[in-house]
Amino acid sequence: MSPRWISSIDSKDTDPSVLVNGHFDSPLGSPGAGDCGSCVASMLEIARLIVDTSWVPHHPVIFLFNGAEELFMLGSHGFMKTNKWNNTIGAFVNVEASGTGGPDLVCQSGPSSWPSNIYAEAAIYPMATSAAQDVFPIIPGDTDYRIFSEDYGSIPGLDIIFLLGGYFYHTSFDTVEQLLPGSIQARGENLFSIIKAFSNSSKLQNTYQTNYSEARASLFNEERAIFFDYLSWFMIFYSKRVAKILHSFPIFLFFVMPFTRGRFSSCLSTLCDFVKGFLLHAVGIILAIIVPVVFSLLRLLFTSQTMNWFAHPFLAFLMFIPCALVGLIIPRIIWRHFPLSQDPAIVKRSKEALSDEARFWGAFGFYALLTLAYLVAGLSGGFVTFVASASMLPSWISFCLSVKSFGRHSFRSTMFYILPLFPCLSYAVYFGGFLAQFLIEKMGMMGSLPLPYGYYVPDIIVAAVIGLITGWSVGPLMPICGRWLARSSILRFLLHLSLLGLAISSQFFPYSTSAPKRIVFQHTFRTTGVSQITESTYDLSVLDSNSLLFIFKHSPEVAKLLNVTSDFSLESASLSKRHDWMVIFPVSSLFSNSLKFPAKEDDIVKQYEFFPTLSVQNTSSDSEKGHRRVHLEFYLG
Repeated sequence: MSPRWISSIDSKDTDPSVLVNGHFDSPLGSPGAGDCGSCVASMLEIARLIVDTSWVPHHPVIFLFNGAEELFMLGSHGFMKTNKWNNTIGAFVNVEASGTGGPDLVCQSGPSSWPSNIYAEAAIYPMATSAAQDVFPIIPGDTDYRIFSEDYGSIPGLDIIFLLGGYFYHTSFDTVEQLLPGSIQARGENLFSIIKAFSNSSKLQNTYQTNYSEARASLFNEERAIFFDYLSWFMIFYSKRVAKILHSFPIFLFFVMPFTRGRFSSCLSTLCDFVKGFLLHAVGIILAIIVPVVFSLLRLLFTSQTMNWFAHPFLAFLMFIPCALVGLIIPRIIWRHFPLSQDPAIVKRSKEALSDEARFWGAFGFYALLTLAYLVAGLSGGFVTFVASASMLPSWISFCLSVKSFGRHSFRSTMFYILPLFPCLSYAVYFGGFLAQFLIEKMGMMGSLPLPYGYYVPDIIVAAVIGLITGWSVGPLMPICGRWLARSSILRFLLHLSLLGLAISSQFFPYSTSAPKRIVFQHTFRTTGVSQITESTYDLSVLDSNSLLFIFKHSPEVAKLLNVTSDFSLESASLSKRHDWMVIFPVSSLFSNSLKFPAKEDDIVKQYEFFPTLSVQNTSSDSEKGHRRVHLEFYLG
């Protein structure tokens, strides 16, 4: 732990400060250039920049370089428990890495809306989404953010993380050469601007001072805000109070529109048609997820390896986007067989006009209901569906006006519907592509799930997510553009393209030098006493769904080293238990079907006359506080 303090000559040790935190440790065997040497490099450069430039921080800036983050955040815990500056922190920025670069995403912000507001105003290359706060807390991977913002005081702060380049995360390949060009420069510019904004803010207060006023405390009791960047160009930010109004309006409009028709019976018929459109659009989105999953399962039934898209993400899009579009189109074809509740002769409108209206407002109501569900659940990702529903309104108005000039079946009228939706669709493709790339990279370390079902899980997850992204991106177009897509020729083309994608993907090897397979290998000695070995084994495990049989097939050198013969089977092999991997806990919880093989013990006997030992001397418990003190003796041998 190495804190450094930068401030003006008039600053005092008790002045509210801004903390910039990063860790310099890395997992066993990893050089840690991305995680988290890149963070330390950014912090050192910013410290140099502050010293060498004329800018003098209005409030002190603390640079905390801590260790043992990989060991359950012991460094930051030690700082908050023992350092003399721990009660001066008014805001913090935690920089982290889950890969070797890419945009640095704000994954967590809080406990109030102030930190995200500062980021929205100051970030030069903004990349933030409040939807991440709905997902990140359930991911089994904490950062130092939790120590500062949750466990030891509600300090306002940001958790900014490199998310892409995850192929080398926590591996021996996490070297400087793998860092994505430009990533550290962009992070540094962002970070310097954010530090200046925090330091200059009038809201920066010492949250641990005993005379901390209630008026200032109320500033940090606000709910988290809704925020997201648009293509990393600018930020959109609004409070939860505003969100309650905005995100409730679409569903209100959906139920009001049918009752603008005059007679009550006509209103009910219109509402009934809207509900039909709602249900068919919902079915389309669901099928956009299910159909790619079915295609992924069919492919795996005829191949001996999974995750062919891992080293080639474009294959996942080639395989699953066409069949997701098939799922979206199917309800449009079914719609032709559903009669309208409204009688065109009575309402004096054409059947095509009533059908377009029902499909549009049904799709609009679907996104409106999802937006309301997010709001009621207290989640922050409701802006995703709100943007879709809000963008559909000007598109519908534009389409209705163009119909008067060009006709309902004119291609120009369809373009007038598409153009106002273009900003929304661009964002969906941008954010969805980022999400899919991140997910594909992380599939290589999700763990080896129990067979036989674990073999299918990664492909199912990727197929479902790409189907969802396709539904999100294309769904708003379907009410009007569906008439051009719901043709047998288009459907056959998409099915053929899906099959072609499945066939092409089967010819690709899942891994490459830029996307290696993760293998965990250890030499285990089981001893009795301090000098007697009872068993020596090589323990081997993998971190994805391609099992050890895949390793032995494609890496004969490993099979030869472990004396694996051609008739080897998992059923007859010796299993390695999870408790044998405790040295890398909690990663060991991701293992299943790990194997062990006999190994020689000569080397360890030559190196040690007496083996290292760890023993418990005595323990004491404090029943009132729930603490336990353990005295250990560690002998290196």
